[in-house]
Amino acid sequence: MPIRIPNELPAAKTLKSENIFVMTEQRAMGQDIRPLRILLLNLMPTKIATETQLSRLLSNTPLQVELELIAPRGHVPKNTPQEHMLAFYRHFDDVKANNYDGMVITGAPVEHLPFEEVEYWEELCGIMEWSKSHVHSTFHICWGAQAGLYYHYGVQKYPLEKKLFGVFPHIVERKSNMLFRGSDDVFMVPHSRHTTVRREDIEKVPQLKILATSPEAGIYALSTESGRQIFITGHSEYDADTLDQEYRRDKSQGKPIEIPKNYYPDDDDTQPPRVTWRSCANLLYSNWLNYFVYQTTPFDISEIRGAQGQPDHP
Repeated sequence: MPIRIPNELPAAKTLKSENIFVMTEQRAMGQDIRPLRILLLNLMPTKIATETQLSRLLSNTPLQVELELIAPRGHVPKNTPQEHMLAFYRHFDDVKANNYDGMVITGAPVEHLPFEEVEYWEELCGIMEWSKSHVHSTFHICWGAQAGLYYHYGVQKYPLEKKLFGVFPHIVERKSNMLFRGSDDVFMVPHSRHTTVRREDIEKVPQLKILATSPEAGIYALSTESGRQIFITGHSEYDADTLDQEYRRDKSQGKPIEIPKNYYPDDDDTQPPRVTWRSCANLLYSNWLNYFVYQTTPFDISEIRGAQGQPDHP
């Protein structure tokens, strides 16, 4: 089924070239169907790339999805044209009266800062608090996951000795959870971060369940029992060349950066990267949309505010 995004969003052209069904706003308005309303809070500096990556994954289900984009009011992105932001992005004040079936909060390159020193931290806290009563299921990615864990449950982040950088094998620990239904015994996920969360801190929080981990990358996926909040520490949405671009950027700037692990054939950075995580990424987002959004969200989206006491997800 299609994903409904603004007609002129750059992602639309890219997705159409990949034979992904993108529905125009005019056509969607003529259909007698309620699409899933998904809000994307995009904190990444390369906003157009992130929009495209997540739109691609959110479109890979039989469900019709309507995507809306917001960004922090107090932050001016350096890597995205201002005309793009004005054309396609809104601010929280513009959408806070709405209800959403799902929301995605992306990562952000602010790991080196304490949470309280991030310039849009207060606004982000307001959005995360609002999500508890206006969003059926919120999907947090990388720094967004660390921020959510810290705000909602007081879980700290810790600096790593060196950047966790590459594509790492993972296993499912809680096989009864539907987020990884159909997953392989071992699946690959890209990571690119300087900080981590610790198992012992998470296990002190009874509301959180560890779903999947990596021997090298640590905790990967967590959720509340109900699935209203999901936290993913890696970047399953990354394109084939995303880590390559980060590696060459840091290398050209003279930063201490190692070749991303399990990424180039034989660790030869003159070779094109080998994608080993695409099927896992599609499964992850399909399962989230199906089991944690579509199957349990109220048909009348205005009832989300009163749905906090609904039974847990399977």
